[in-house]
Amino acid sequence: MKRPYRYTHDWKEEYNKKLRSAEDAVKVVKSFDRVFLPGFGGDPPTLLNELAKRADQLEAVEIVSCNPVIPFEHSKPEYNGIFIDNPWFVGAGARKAVMEGRGTYTPVNFGHYARFMKDVKINVGMIMVSPPDNYGYMSFGIMTGYSAAIVEEADIVILQISEQQPRCLGDCFVHVSEVDYIVEANDPIPAFPKAQASDIDKTMAEIIAAEIEDGSTIQLGVGGTPNTVGMLLASKRELGVHSEMMIDAFIDLLEAGAITNTKKTMHPGKFICTFAGGTRKLYDWMDNNPLVENHPVGYTNDPYIIGQQYKQVSINATLEVDLSGQACSESIGTRQYSGFGGQLDFVRGCMLSPGGKSFLVVPSTAKTKDGIVSSIVPTLKPGAGVTTPRGDIHHVVTEYGMVNLRGKSVRQRAMDLIAIAHPDFRAELKKEAQRLLMMP
Repeated sequence: MKRPYRYTHDWKEEYNKKLRSAEDAVKVVKSFDRVFLPGFGGDPPTLLNELAKRADQLEAVEIVSCNPVIPFEHSKPEYNGIFIDNPWFVGAGARKAVMEGRGTYTPVNFGHYARFMKDVKINVGMIMVSPPDNYGYMSFGIMTGYSAAIVEEADIVILQISEQQPRCLGDCFVHVSEVDYIVEANDPIPAFPKAQASDIDKTMAEIIAAEIEDGSTIQLGVGGTPNTVGMLLASKRELGVHSEMMIDAFIDLLEAGAITNTKKTMHPGKFICTFAGGTRKLYDWMDNNPLVENHPVGYTNDPYIIGQQYKQVSINATLEVDLSGQACSESIGTRQYSGFGGQLDFVRGCMLSPGGKSFLVVPSTAKTKDGIVSSIVPTLKPGAGVTTPRGDIHHVVTEYGMVNLRGKSVRQRAMDLIAIAHPDFRAELKKEAQRLLMMP
């Protein structure tokens, strides 16, 4: 529900009128309500813990989030049917509930969240934000994402104020006058050590780093390979960043002189992102830092915005690629592991960018309960989600090399992908490609 914005010098009086205990604030949630959270570093632990305490009073409350990384109380099996996790990107905090059928999943491109939210009823929104500044504005911190859309679309908005949430700058603020209730609880935000790179990660990163030119604008996704690429770019010059995610590697590249953001077509001199994930050092560096602008995901992930950058490069991980070029980055067959995220947004944005390149990285094999399997497959597993369609895919990288699939026939794609598959599986893949009439 869009609230009339009222700038006032006495915002503190309004703040105090809206101040509640967490126990009182979550009483607005009713059975069958849909509660929307920002996900990741914007999820409010104190509010969610208090909500779980009301389990004996509630039924079928849907909890929507994006990459929830903390296993909150409401996700435990004993709350089955009382709280229903429905993440739009499955994170570690909700993965067990989704895989066991106690929760569900909604497939949505990250850049489309705000548009889709206009089509669903949102009863309550809960967001963890930074303390208010001298004018009554609070920052969405490390999880700008679709937080503004929650404020606009939810019937009731509850903010949890935490001093642990950095005051990030950009188009990422909410005013005291725009919300219904405020709770003060100094919860930490999720922080993670830098991803450790395997030898395979390092090999794939070296292949990609050689393809990135000076003056490129980069987007790095989650995982060991994207982070390792960041470490290998220290010798590059005049790089820029337009990325949905801020990571520690960007600070390292800035300090090494590789990132200047001066060659960017849009927002020169600025890091552009919509959320951050990394160490506490990263979050502290982002606090009140004018070098970094956080924008809503509908802007950062808009392919037409991405495509205006010169030499935009995206690097993201996938789980398996079939011989026609379809990539699944979100599920293992029907078992939902993660989600769409912004992978396709950036693949399509790079396609529009002058000199743009996109890379999907995947180790040639994966360990399963049935043994080692190839990540290059004749066809995707039954029920697997197609995250990047074959009509959009560009480069695919394994530790055995890189192929450019753009503009190539299915026959040529099959031949090229088999060439970068693990040697132990190449003969079998060729046989299957011939059976499927992909190759003579």
